[in-house]
Order: sequence, then structure tokens, then C-alpha cells
Amino acid sequence: MSAQRNHYTQEIADRDLFAHDAAVEVRATFLRMTYLHLAMAVMAFIGLTSVLVNTPPVVDFMFGFLQRGQWWLVLGAFMLVGWLAERWAYSGASKATQYAGLGLYVVCESLIFVPLLYYVQFILKDPDIIWQAGCLSIITFGSLTAIVMLTGADFGFMRTFLWVATLVAIGFMIFGAIFGFSLGIVFISAMMLLMSGYILYHTSEILHRYPPDQYVGASLALFASLATLFWYIIQFLMSLQRD
Repeated sequence: MSAQRNHYTQEIADRDLFAHDAAVEVRATFLRMTYLHLAMAVMAFIGLTSVLVNTPPVVDFMFGFLQRGQWWLVLGAFMLVGWLAERWAYSGASKATQYAGLGLYVVCESLIFVPLLYYVQFILKDPDIIWQAGCLSIITFGSLTAIVMLTGADFGFMRTFLWVATLVAIGFMIFGAIFGFSLGIVFISAMMLLMSGYILYHTSEILHRYPPDQYVGASLALFASLATLFWYIIQFLMSLQRD
């Protein structure tokens, strides 16, 4: 076992080495650690949101931003913290710093979800939407992951399109917030497709362009896309119910 660890350490000593180019056992270890950390992040997210949604001071605090029309401050702070968390997770610094980045991102996602999950569970009184959205998110994520893993396709070419589409989406969200109109089910559907694109892209990057010691950053990228997909699937199911 010690010999295997020493071999793995030697393989990742050169940070220019991608997992795709590493020895088979190193690549397998990298992928296993990436998805293990993703699973732990998802479980932590589920546990934390369950606690927060049932904590009145937190619910009141988060809903307060909505009632005062200051939700854009929350989203802005979330984007800033998300950027910082990604920097920590992707850094070549200590693993403790990278874990701090992943943990911070999970906490921020959990807080952002509080108003939405509370509304579905206690105001709509339809918690089945949450479970259905969770199942659909996992099925979609698993299917897209299988496409990349089984075909070995490189979706790196999608990067520019995804960034442009994200900027356009942010523009629509800001425009909607300023003028007070709902973006509707068409926008929600487009965002679901965009997040699916990000899952393909990040999975491809993990397979082809991540160094084998950056499994924490890899898991963060996947978690961010999966959580955002979950957000929009919930809204999609709510829109179907209203219609």
C-alpha cells in the first residue's frame, strides 16, 4: 500500500502532467477521488440545507433579502465567494486550503437554496417537487457523465460558447430584476440546457486536462454545475405545476 502511495506521489510531482496522460492506476485514483468528493459535497449539501430550512432565523434572514428587493446582493456575494472558493480549491496550496474552498462553496449553495426549498416545502406544501428534481438531476448528470466517459469525447470546444451564454443569462437576470418581470419557463429550460453543457464540459476537462492531484477542484466544478441544474429543475417543475 505504501509503495502504491509513493508511486502516486511520484506521478503527480510534475503538475504539468494531466490525469489523462498518467498511468492507468493514477488516473483511476484521480477519478475515484473526484467523484468521492463530489458525493461527499452533495451529502453535506443535503444535510446542511435540511437543517437551514428548518432554522427560522436563517429562513427569516434569507427571505428578508427577497422582501427588500436585495436578492441581487446575495447573488453578488455568492458569486464573489464562489470565485474565492474556486481559487482555493484549484490552488496548488495545501489540501486544507482546497478543502476550505469546497466547503465554503457548499455552505454558500446551501444558504442560496433556503428560500426556494422553504417555499416548496412549507408554502406550496409539495416536497415531492424536491425529490423529483433531485432524481432528475442525478439521472441527467449520470447520463451526461456516461456520454463523456464511454466515448472519451473532448468537449473543450464548448468553453467560449458556455461563457458567452452565461454572460447573456446574467444579463437577462439583471434586466428582469431591474424591471420586475419573470423570465418564464423558456429561460428556465435554456438554463437547464446550459448547465447540462457545463456538466459535459467539466467532465471532459476532468478526463483530459486536470492534473491528478486536483480532485478537490474537479469535484467543486462538478458540484457547482449539478447544484445549479437542480435549482432550475425545481423551478421548471414548479412552472409546470402552475400551468
